[in-house]
Amino acid sequence: MQPVVETPPAAPAPQRLVLSQWPTPAGMALLICDETGALRVFDWEGYDGRMRRLLARHYGPIEPETGATPPDIAHALDAYFSGDLAAIDAIRVATNGTPFQRRVWAGLRLIPAGETRSYGQLAAMIGAPPTAVRAVGLANGANPIGVVVPCHRVIGADGSLTGYAGGLARKRWLLIHEGASFSDKPKRGDNKAGEPLSALPLFAMLGEPG
Repeated sequence: MQPVVETPPAAPAPQRLVLSQWPTPAGMALLICDETGALRVFDWEGYDGRMRRLLARHYGPIEPETGATPPDIAHALDAYFSGDLAAIDAIRVATNGTPFQRRVWAGLRLIPAGETRSYGQLAAMIGAPPTAVRAVGLANGANPIGVVVPCHRVIGADGSLTGYAGGLARKRWLLIHEGASFSDKPKRGDNKAGEPLSALPLFAMLGEPG
């Protein structure tokens, strides 16, 4: 039996936050790290409003300064997007949030690249009852550290993508990049997709993974 995920402690209040950008094949990443180099936020260009709302919710009125991406995080992200999918597992993260949210986010990091879990399966992973599926979904959606804390690996029980704060096209791109299976994965010539993969929203900009 898989051990129940323990609740990580809340991260201490940061003394300093640094905002940087890092280019990836899936778009420009917005990263916020603290004074220790731990990653506190991973979001996407165009979602600055959401990023700042989450930042204020977790840490209050603290304004990040602009700076460089820590080299270890930059190298890990480059490796991940180049195909070394486990490279991001070594990135140190720090989160606040409620104890339940932190437990959900810890559970997300246990989902291997190339695999997915349903919300019910994630609830079971963290020792929550089946009635907590909705709460798990809300915590998943409130995850402040995209990709590295891989909320994109959680899909519907029927294999559908459901939602993603960074856009469904980007979630689809990430899962294809990782080699995961899901029910509405677009394929060239698939009538369900309706148009070639490269013509779907965001795919035209991102290009096809692999």
